[in-house]
Amino acid sequence: MPQLPRLAVSDNRRFLVDDAGRPFFWLGDTAWELFHRLTRAEAERYLATRQQQRFTVILAVALAEFDGLRVPNANGDLPLHDADPARPNERYFAFVDEVLALAEQHGLYVGLLPTWGDKVTPLWGAGPAIFDAASAYGYGEWLGRRYRDQANLVWVLGGDRPAVHGGADYRPIWRAMAAGIDAGAGARVLKTYHPWGGAESTSAWLNDEPWLDIHMIQSGHGAGHDVPVWEWIARDYALQPARPTFDGEPNYEDHPVNPWPEWNPANGYFRDHDVRKQAYRSVLAGGCGVTYGHHAVWQFAAPERPIINHADRFWPEALERPGASQMRHLRALAESRPYLTRVPAADVLAGDAGSGGSYRQAARDAAGSYALVYLPTPDPVLVSLGWLAGTQLRASWYDPRSGATTPIGTFARTATAAFTPPASGPDWVLVLDDAAAGFGEPGYPPASQNSAPSASSQAA
Repeated sequence: MPQLPRLAVSDNRRFLVDDAGRPFFWLGDTAWELFHRLTRAEAERYLATRQQQRFTVILAVALAEFDGLRVPNANGDLPLHDADPARPNERYFAFVDEVLALAEQHGLYVGLLPTWGDKVTPLWGAGPAIFDAASAYGYGEWLGRRYRDQANLVWVLGGDRPAVHGGADYRPIWRAMAAGIDAGAGARVLKTYHPWGGAESTSAWLNDEPWLDIHMIQSGHGAGHDVPVWEWIARDYALQPARPTFDGEPNYEDHPVNPWPEWNPANGYFRDHDVRKQAYRSVLAGGCGVTYGHHAVWQFAAPERPIINHADRFWPEALERPGASQMRHLRALAESRPYLTRVPAADVLAGDAGSGGSYRQAARDAAGSYALVYLPTPDPVLVSLGWLAGTQLRASWYDPRSGATTPIGTFARTATAAFTPPASGPDWVLVLDDAAAGFGEPGYPPASQNSAPSASSQAA
């Protein structure tokens, strides 16, 4: 299979593109323990499933969270000799090489975390903290050199930790690791940072760091339903220098709601509707994509190992959960309309946008050729049409569960228009097109569209 193209930040600093300038939609999945817990055959099953579901990026950790320095991988190998980052274990990293190659064969990029954050910032977890600036640079340089020709990589520093906490500043360590990766790679390579959960984005500590290319938010699992991630995306979107931003860890499908410090079973679990709400609203608020996650998949929950934090099923079953299969429809919708000119658009909503579980988020083309409005509940919506470039509006409902489209009709442009979604649902996307633009059905880009061929479809 031909090598996947490398990724970069778009010229307008809002999106990702490949090295031919074609848009790239980040549809991620957290497989944090992929290198640590799976055999080659299991990794093949996982990657093949996510390819079929049209994911584009798999996030995995070299030095894993769950005692990754003391508990060997499925082949019996530890990543480091004597937990020393200056002494990587060739056998362990040969397996990482193999999985990265498998991912590329399946048309998938890998968001590679050199280490989980507990090896730098010992707030909780097995650790131990093994890095200082010098060892972080050396380890980063070794990784960068090893993977300098691996085009399907985005480097992800951090690992569920803040870069500054409690008076301690860990930025010099991450800065050194980033510099080491670039030195080993022999070039400036694409990087982001995985922060801890809550309202803080990477922008809270790293906005002035020149090595950071993409902001990431973790809206997480501990603040209940409908945390206002759209506000956090908007905050990052307004910053200078401009960077792409996205929610890198929203509420996982089948994750217990508010499980810390002790879970009340009455809180229940996040299910597919919760996943869709946060994903669509964050992308339409300005995100360059979104990361999906399943609570049993990130840990690869299985009968032979302890279950972490009340997972309610094992990973092979979890691969096929509804939310995992539905994420492709968000990607397809985004790719079916002009991509690099999409902007968040509060001006599309003529009425109250709502709040919490009923909050509506809109985006549109800067040139006025289309608008998308996500409705988490089947309530009527009043939209303004002042943004519309043409004189005729074509409207339709897009089903985020199935990707099916229900036409509404074509109308003369007026100041405002009201639409009532189908009673089934519960959520819908209102698609508003300039009729003269000649777009195809939502979710089905014509060959002439500017969207990139999907990473997954290249290998299909």
